[in-house]
Amino acid sequence: MSRPLDRILALEAVRVTEAAAMRAHLLTGRGDEHAADQAAVEGMRWAFNLLPIDGTVVIGEGERDEAPMLFIGEKVGAGGLKVDIALDPLEGTTLCAKGLPNAIAVMAMAEAGTLLNAPDVYMDKIAIGPGFPEGIIDLDAEPGDNIGALAKAKDVKPEQICALVLDRPRHEKLIASIRKAGAAVQLITDGDVAGVIATTEPDTTGIDIYIGQGGAPEGVLAAAALRCVGGQLQTRLVFRNDNERHRAERFGICDFKRKYDLTDLASGDVVFSATGVTNGSMLEGVHVHRTYVTTHSVVMRSATRTVRWVKMRHPIDHAG
Repeated sequence: MSRPLDRILALEAVRVTEAAAMRAHLLTGRGDEHAADQAAVEGMRWAFNLLPIDGTVVIGEGERDEAPMLFIGEKVGAGGLKVDIALDPLEGTTLCAKGLPNAIAVMAMAEAGTLLNAPDVYMDKIAIGPGFPEGIIDLDAEPGDNIGALAKAKDVKPEQICALVLDRPRHEKLIASIRKAGAAVQLITDGDVAGVIATTEPDTTGIDIYIGQGGAPEGVLAAAALRCVGGQLQTRLVFRNDNERHRAERFGICDFKRKYDLTDLASGDVVFSATGVTNGSMLEGVHVHRTYVTTHSVVMRSATRTVRWVKMRHPIDHAG
Protein backbone atom coordinates (compact mmCIF):
# COMPACT_ATOMS: atom_id res chain seq x y z
CA MET A 1 0.00 0.00 0.00
CA SER A 2 1.46 3.37 -1.02
CA ARG A 3 1.96 6.15 1.51
CA PRO A 4 1.34 9.89 1.04
CA LEU A 5 5.10 10.45 1.06
CA ASP A 6 6.91 7.79 -0.93
CA ARG A 7 9.63 6.11 1.10
CA ILE A 8 12.20 7.10 -1.51
CA LEU A 9 11.76 10.70 -0.31
CA ALA A 10 12.96 9.65 3.13
CA LEU A 11 16.18 8.44 1.55
CA GLU A 12 16.50 11.55 -0.61
CA ALA A 13 15.75 13.97 2.23
CA VAL A 14 19.12 13.34 3.81
CA ARG A 15 20.83 14.80 0.75
CA VAL A 16 19.27 18.16 1.59
CA THR A 17 20.65 18.39 5.11
CA GLU A 18 23.98 16.87 4.04
CA ALA A 19 24.44 19.63 1.44
CA ALA A 20 23.64 22.34 3.98
CA ALA A 21 25.94 20.83 6.60
CA MET A 22 28.89 20.47 4.25
CA ARG A 23 28.59 24.06 3.03
CA ALA A 24 28.26 25.40 6.59
CA HIS A 25 31.22 23.34 7.77
CA LEU A 26 33.51 25.42 5.56
CA LEU A 27 32.73 28.38 7.84
CA THR A 28 33.04 26.51 11.16
CA GLY A 29 35.10 28.47 13.67
CA ARG A 30 35.46 31.47 11.34
CA GLY A 31 33.44 33.80 13.53
CA ASP A 32 30.99 34.85 10.80
CA GLU A 33 27.45 33.71 11.65
CA HIS A 34 25.85 35.34 8.61
CA ALA A 35 28.27 33.74 6.15
CA ALA A 36 27.84 30.30 7.74
CA ASP A 37 24.05 30.56 7.60
CA GLN A 38 24.10 31.81 4.00
CA ALA A 39 26.35 28.93 2.96
CA ALA A 40 23.96 26.43 4.54
CA VAL A 41 20.97 28.08 2.85
CA GLU A 42 22.60 27.90 -0.56
CA GLY A 43 23.53 24.26 -0.10
CA MET A 44 20.05 23.30 1.06
CA ARG A 45 18.27 25.15 -1.77
CA TRP A 46 20.54 23.54 -4.37
CA ALA A 47 19.74 20.07 -3.02
CA PHE A 48 15.99 20.75 -2.74
CA ASN A 49 15.80 21.62 -6.40
CA LEU A 50 17.04 18.16 -7.35
CA LEU A 51 14.09 16.47 -5.61
CA PRO A 52 10.86 15.42 -7.41
CA ILE A 53 8.64 17.61 -5.23
CA ASP A 54 6.49 20.72 -5.47
CA GLY A 55 7.49 22.09 -2.09
CA THR A 56 6.34 25.20 -0.25
CA VAL A 57 8.47 26.55 2.59
CA VAL A 58 6.18 27.12 5.59
CA ILE A 59 8.95 27.40 8.19
CA GLY A 60 11.98 29.10 6.72
CA GLU A 61 14.63 31.77 7.02
CA GLY A 62 12.04 34.54 7.33
CA GLU A 63 9.59 36.38 5.15
CA ARG A 64 10.42 37.37 1.59
CA ASP A 65 11.68 40.85 2.50
CA GLU A 66 14.00 39.43 5.19
CA ALA A 67 15.50 36.38 3.49
CA PRO A 68 17.00 36.20 -0.02
CA MET A 69 16.41 32.43 -0.23
CA LEU A 70 14.32 29.78 1.51
CA PHE A 71 11.87 32.41 2.75
CA ILE A 72 8.39 31.53 3.92
CA GLY A 73 6.23 30.89 0.87
CA GLU A 74 9.15 30.08 -1.44
CA LYS A 75 8.70 27.20 -3.86
CA VAL A 76 11.39 24.51 -4.01
CA GLY A 77 11.82 21.26 -5.89
CA ALA A 78 11.91 20.06 -9.48
CA GLY A 79 8.14 19.42 -9.58
CA GLY A 80 6.04 16.54 -8.36
CA LEU A 81 4.37 15.71 -5.05
CA LYS A 82 3.03 18.76 -3.19
CA VAL A 83 4.64 19.01 0.24
CA ASP A 84 5.13 21.46 3.10
CA ILE A 85 8.72 22.19 4.06
CA ALA A 86 10.03 23.29 7.47
CA LEU A 87 13.73 23.97 7.67
CA ASP A 88 16.62 25.47 9.53
CA PRO A 89 19.67 25.21 7.26
CA LEU A 90 21.94 25.93 10.22
CA GLU A 91 20.51 25.57 13.70
CA GLY A 92 23.15 26.98 15.98
CA THR A 93 24.77 29.64 13.79
CA THR A 94 26.68 30.90 16.82
CA LEU A 95 27.79 27.35 17.63
CA CYS A 96 29.10 26.90 14.11
CA ALA A 97 30.80 30.30 13.98
CA LYS A 98 32.54 29.60 17.29
CA GLY A 99 33.32 25.95 16.50
CA LEU A 100 31.18 24.71 19.38
CA PRO A 101 29.25 21.39 19.56
CA ASN A 102 25.71 20.60 18.39
CA ALA A 103 25.31 22.79 15.29
CA ILE A 104 23.06 20.91 12.85
CA ALA A 105 21.27 21.29 9.52
CA VAL A 106 17.64 20.26 9.85
CA MET A 107 14.61 19.83 7.60
CA ALA A 108 11.12 18.33 7.72
CA MET A 109 8.91 17.47 4.77
CA ALA A 110 5.19 16.72 5.16
CA GLU A 111 1.98 16.38 3.21
CA ALA A 112 0.76 19.76 1.99
CA GLY A 113 -1.23 21.66 4.60
CA THR A 114 -0.16 19.56 7.60
CA LEU A 115 2.59 21.69 9.20
CA LEU A 116 1.64 24.68 11.35
CA ASN A 117 2.70 27.89 9.65
CA ALA A 118 4.11 29.38 12.84
CA PRO A 119 5.14 33.04 13.13
CA ASP A 120 8.65 33.88 14.28
CA VAL A 121 7.77 34.47 17.93
CA TYR A 122 8.60 32.69 21.17
CA MET A 123 6.94 29.44 22.22
CA ASP A 124 6.73 27.70 25.60
CA LYS A 125 7.60 24.01 25.20
CA ILE A 126 7.76 20.78 27.12
CA ALA A 127 8.83 17.53 25.46
CA ILE A 128 9.71 13.93 26.22
CA GLY A 129 10.67 11.00 24.03
CA PRO A 130 8.72 7.85 23.16
CA GLY A 131 7.52 5.00 25.34
CA PHE A 132 5.41 6.81 27.94
CA PRO A 133 1.63 6.97 28.56
CA GLU A 134 -0.07 9.95 26.99
CA GLY A 135 -0.63 12.91 29.25
CA ILE A 136 2.13 12.43 31.82
CA ILE A 137 3.51 15.90 31.04
CA ASP A 138 1.51 19.11 31.04
CA LEU A 139 2.71 22.53 29.91
CA ASP A 140 0.53 24.16 32.58
CA ALA A 141 1.76 22.00 35.46
CA GLU A 142 4.56 23.03 37.81
CA PRO A 143 8.01 21.87 36.65
CA GLY A 144 8.38 19.76 39.78
CA ASP A 145 5.11 17.96 39.03
CA ASN A 146 6.28 17.14 35.51
CA ILE A 147 9.61 15.89 36.82
CA GLY A 148 7.83 13.73 39.40
CA ALA A 149 5.40 12.29 36.85
CA LEU A 150 8.20 11.42 34.44
CA ALA A 151 10.31 9.87 37.18
CA LYS A 152 7.35 7.72 38.24
CA ALA A 153 6.75 6.62 34.65
CA LYS A 154 10.44 5.68 34.31
CA ASP A 155 10.38 3.99 37.74
CA VAL A 156 13.30 6.10 38.96
CA LYS A 157 13.81 8.84 41.52
CA PRO A 158 13.58 12.50 40.41
CA GLU A 159 17.31 12.74 41.12
CA GLN A 160 17.86 10.44 38.13
CA ILE A 161 16.04 12.77 35.73
CA CYS A 162 17.94 15.32 33.63
CA ALA A 163 16.16 18.29 32.07
CA LEU A 164 17.55 20.27 29.14
CA VAL A 165 16.97 24.04 29.24
CA LEU A 166 18.18 26.95 27.13
CA ASP A 167 20.58 29.08 29.16
CA ARG A 168 18.63 32.34 29.23
CA PRO A 169 17.86 34.86 32.02
CA ARG A 170 14.14 34.22 31.44
CA HIS A 171 14.63 30.64 32.65
CA GLU A 172 16.14 31.40 36.07
CA LYS A 173 12.97 30.51 38.00
CA LEU A 174 12.35 27.44 35.84
CA ILE A 175 15.87 26.14 36.45
CA ALA A 176 15.55 26.71 40.19
CA SER A 177 12.22 24.88 40.25
CA ILE A 178 13.60 21.86 38.36
CA ARG A 179 16.56 21.61 40.72
CA LYS A 180 14.29 21.99 43.75
CA ALA A 181 12.39 18.92 42.50
CA GLY A 182 15.66 17.00 42.65
CA ALA A 183 16.39 16.75 38.93
CA ALA A 184 19.59 17.79 37.20
CA VAL A 185 19.63 20.58 34.63
CA GLN A 186 21.80 20.62 31.52
CA LEU A 187 22.04 24.06 29.95
CA ILE A 188 22.56 24.80 26.26
CA THR A 189 23.39 28.14 24.68
CA ASP A 190 21.60 27.52 21.36
CA GLY A 191 19.80 24.84 19.39
CA ASP A 192 16.44 23.92 20.85
CA VAL A 193 15.50 21.69 17.90
CA ALA A 194 18.49 19.53 18.75
CA GLY A 195 17.50 19.92 22.40
CA VAL A 196 14.04 18.43 21.89
CA ILE A 197 15.42 15.68 19.64
CA ALA A 198 17.85 14.74 22.42
CA THR A 199 14.89 13.46 24.46
CA THR A 200 14.29 10.73 21.85
CA GLU A 201 17.59 8.99 22.73
CA PRO A 202 18.01 9.46 26.51
CA ASP A 203 20.35 6.47 26.82
CA THR A 204 22.73 8.22 24.42
CA THR A 205 22.25 11.89 25.32
CA GLY A 206 21.37 11.61 29.02
CA ILE A 207 18.41 13.97 28.44
CA ASP A 208 14.98 12.91 29.71
CA ILE A 209 12.90 16.06 29.24
CA TYR A 210 13.10 19.43 27.51
CA ILE A 211 11.44 22.41 29.18
CA GLY A 212 11.48 26.10 28.40
CA GLN A 213 10.84 28.89 25.94
CA GLY A 214 12.37 28.94 22.47
CA GLY A 215 11.42 29.84 18.93
CA ALA A 216 8.05 28.85 17.49
CA PRO A 217 9.43 27.77 14.10
CA GLU A 218 11.88 25.50 15.90
CA GLY A 219 8.91 24.05 17.78
CA VAL A 220 7.34 22.89 14.52
CA LEU A 221 10.60 21.26 13.41
CA ALA A 222 10.92 19.52 16.76
CA ALA A 223 7.32 18.32 16.51
CA ALA A 224 8.05 16.81 13.11
CA ALA A 225 10.89 14.78 14.62
CA LEU A 226 8.81 13.62 17.59
CA ARG A 227 5.93 12.63 15.30
CA CYS A 228 8.32 10.16 13.68
CA VAL A 229 9.26 8.40 16.91
CA GLY A 230 6.17 8.83 19.05
CA GLY A 231 7.31 11.35 21.64
CA GLN A 232 5.17 13.97 23.37
CA LEU A 233 5.23 17.75 23.02
CA GLN A 234 3.04 20.57 24.29
CA THR A 235 3.52 24.20 23.32
CA ARG A 236 1.97 27.64 23.49
CA LEU A 237 2.87 30.75 21.52
CA VAL A 238 4.25 33.67 23.55
CA PHE A 239 3.64 37.24 22.40
CA ARG A 240 5.66 40.15 23.75
CA ASN A 241 3.80 42.96 21.97
CA ASP A 242 0.98 43.84 19.58
CA ASN A 243 3.28 43.62 16.55
CA GLU A 244 3.87 39.94 17.27
CA ARG A 245 0.14 39.36 17.71
CA HIS A 246 -0.55 41.06 14.38
CA ARG A 247 2.12 38.88 12.76
CA ALA A 248 0.38 35.77 14.13
CA GLU A 249 -2.94 36.97 12.77
CA ARG A 250 -1.39 37.25 9.30
CA PHE A 251 -0.47 33.58 9.65
CA GLY A 252 -4.10 32.75 10.43
CA ILE A 253 -3.65 32.37 14.20
CA CYS A 254 -6.42 33.94 16.25
CA ASP A 255 -6.47 32.01 19.53
CA PHE A 256 -3.43 33.43 21.29
CA LYS A 257 -3.80 31.19 24.36
CA ARG A 258 -4.16 27.88 22.55
CA LYS A 259 -2.10 24.95 23.78
CA TYR A 260 -0.75 22.95 20.85
CA ASP A 261 0.11 19.27 20.99
CA LEU A 262 2.22 17.22 18.63
CA THR A 263 -0.37 16.68 15.92
CA ASP A 264 -1.46 20.33 15.99
CA LEU A 265 2.03 21.25 14.85
CA ALA A 266 2.70 18.36 12.46
CA SER A 267 -0.29 16.20 11.56
CA GLY A 268 0.44 14.36 8.32
CA ASP A 269 3.00 11.87 7.09
CA VAL A 270 6.35 13.47 7.97
CA VAL A 271 9.93 12.88 6.90
CA PHE A 272 12.58 14.48 9.12
CA SER A 273 16.30 14.76 8.50
CA ALA A 274 19.16 16.29 10.48
CA THR A 275 22.89 16.29 9.71
CA GLY A 276 25.61 17.28 12.14
CA VAL A 277 27.73 20.31 11.28
CA THR A 278 29.86 20.19 14.42
CA ASN A 279 30.20 17.18 16.71
CA GLY A 280 27.28 16.78 19.11
CA SER A 281 25.63 14.46 21.58
CA MET A 282 23.69 12.58 18.87
CA LEU A 283 25.41 13.40 15.59
CA GLU A 284 29.03 13.68 14.54
CA GLY A 285 29.95 16.78 12.64
CA VAL A 286 31.32 17.07 9.12
CA HIS A 287 34.89 15.78 8.88
CA VAL A 288 37.24 16.47 5.98
CA HIS A 289 39.80 13.85 5.04
CA ARG A 290 42.42 13.86 2.31
CA THR A 291 40.17 12.52 -0.45
CA TYR A 292 36.68 12.50 1.06
CA VAL A 293 34.26 14.21 3.46
CA THR A 294 32.13 12.31 5.99
CA THR A 295 28.69 13.32 7.24
CA HIS A 296 26.51 11.82 9.95
CA SER A 297 22.72 12.15 9.75
CA VAL A 298 19.50 10.86 11.23
CA VAL A 299 16.45 10.38 9.00
CA MET A 300 13.02 9.59 10.43
CA ARG A 301 9.60 8.86 8.93
CA SER A 302 6.31 9.00 10.81
CA ALA A 303 4.35 6.57 8.61
CA THR A 304 6.67 3.70 9.42
CA ARG A 305 8.28 4.96 12.67
CA THR A 306 11.65 4.12 11.13
CA VAL A 307 14.85 5.87 12.20
CA ARG A 308 17.92 5.59 9.99
CA TRP A 309 21.41 6.66 11.01
CA VAL A 310 23.32 7.53 7.87
CA LYS A 311 27.11 7.81 7.77
CA MET A 312 28.14 9.00 4.32
CA ARG A 313 31.50 9.32 2.62
CA HIS A 314 31.48 11.96 -0.12
CA PRO A 315 34.35 12.23 -2.63
CA ILE A 316 35.98 15.54 -1.85
CA ASP A 317 35.55 16.83 -5.41
CA HIS A 318 31.77 16.24 -5.20
CA ALA A 319 31.09 17.24 -1.59
CA GLY A 320 28.33 19.85 -1.42
